[in-house]
Amino acid sequence: MLRCGVAEFVGTFTLIFIGGGAGIISGQDIVAVALANGLAIGIMVSNLGHISGGHFNPSITAGFLATRRIKAGMAGLYWVFQLSGAVVAALILRWLFKKPAILGAVPHVAHGFPDSRAVVLEMILTFFLVWAVFATAVDERGAFKAIAGLAIGLTITIDVFVGGPITGAAMNPARAFGPMVAADYWANGWIYWVGPIVGALVAALGYEYLYLRKTETGADGPESGEPAAG
Repeated sequence: MLRCGVAEFVGTFTLIFIGGGAGIISGQDIVAVALANGLAIGIMVSNLGHISGGHFNPSITAGFLATRRIKAGMAGLYWVFQLSGAVVAALILRWLFKKPAILGAVPHVAHGFPDSRAVVLEMILTFFLVWAVFATAVDERGAFKAIAGLAIGLTITIDVFVGGPITGAAMNPARAFGPMVAADYWANGWIYWVGPIVGALVAALGYEYLYLRKTETGADGPESGEPAAG
């Protein structure tokens, strides 16, 4: 369990340190931020996915818990290590760059954009991410697991291109929580919990029900008779 928890800590730390750091240094340049977040996750999933599954995101862990692909105790452990990794990374960024620069690492809603639309946008962006996770890292009939890191990282990149200027495209409660703790800035914080978790649950349960759950006849779906992933 500890090995998996440490892997989740390192992966989440990397996301916040690299993704948040890019936001600080680049002045929120959308290309830099999108590539930094996508590459950080893509590399960490490739490096550590075989150890912990490479969640690095409480909403992804929630999706695995809802589909019974992880036990409640292990999910709780993942959440502790994920949030801890995010906070430690953000505190180091604050130490390196001081305030107010650390605010560049904090996802925030664009001025004048309604909270209700912001939370829906985070839901949709996270849906894409978790759908990619289940399609590549969980479903053995989909893309090979060896390229799951690439697919997941690219999904984050394209999500940031769309949502970055509007909500920061966190898609991850830890991605918002860590920098918010370090900056002591909590505006719209609930959006980055509700949106990603709901989006993740819809994607995980939807993919599980449509493509992974065995039918009454014992087959996994209309197009394949292979065993379900997991």
